[in-house]
Amino acid sequence: MRSALETQLRDLNRDVLQMGRLVSGMVEKAVRSLAQQDAALAQQVIDQDDEVDRMLIAIEMRCLQVMALQQPMARDLRAVGSSLKVVTDLERVADHATDIAEVTVKLAGEPLIKPLIDIPRMADLAQQMVREALEAFVQQDEAAARTMIARDHDMDALYRAVFDELVEMMERDPGVVRQATYLLHVAGWLERIGDHATNLGEWIIYQLTGELNDLNT
Repeated sequence: MRSALETQLRDLNRDVLQMGRLVSGMVEKAVRSLAQQDAALAQQVIDQDDEVDRMLIAIEMRCLQVMALQQPMARDLRAVGSSLKVVTDLERVADHATDIAEVTVKLAGEPLIKPLIDIPRMADLAQQMVREALEAFVQQDEAAARTMIARDHDMDALYRAVFDELVEMMERDPGVVRQATYLLHVAGWLERIGDHATNLGEWIIYQLTGELNDLNT
C-alpha cells in the first residue's frame, strides 16, 4: 500500500509541475504580447486558459482519489492537501495571464503611451517566483520556499513604481487615461501573481512542517 501511495504522490507532483510550467509560460507570453502588440500571441494565451482549467479538474480528481483510496496520514495527507491548494493558485495565475492577454487584444494597433520597462521586469520576477515555488515543491525545500517568498517585497516595490508613474502621466495628459488604466490593471495582475506565488511557498512550508503562516509581511 505504501508503494502505491508513493507512486501516486510522484504522479501528482509530476502533474502539478506540468501545470506550473504551462502557467509560467502563459505569463511570459502574455506580457510579451503586450510589449510587442502581438494579438495573435495574446490569443494563444487566452486559448491555453481552457487547458489549465482541464488540468486543474484532473489534478483535483487525482487528489480526491488518493485521499479516498490510499487514506494518507500526516505529512502525506498534507502533501495531497497542499497540492490542491497549489493548483488553485496556479489556476488564478493563469487567469491573470489571460487578463493581460485580453488587454493586448483591446489595445491592438494602438501605440503604447510609453515604453514598457518595469512591467516586463514585474513579469520576469513573477515567472521567477512561480518557477522557484515549483522547484521548492518538487525538491521539498523549505529554505527555497522562504527565499522565494521574500522576493514579493521586490514585486511590491516595482508595482508602486509603475503605479506612481502611470498616475503622474494621467494627471499630466488626460488623453492617456484609457490606456494608462489598462496598464495599471496589468501591473496589478502581475502583483497578484506574485501574491499567488507567495501562497505557493506558504503551502509548501505547510506541507513540510505542518505550520501555516502568512509570511508575506
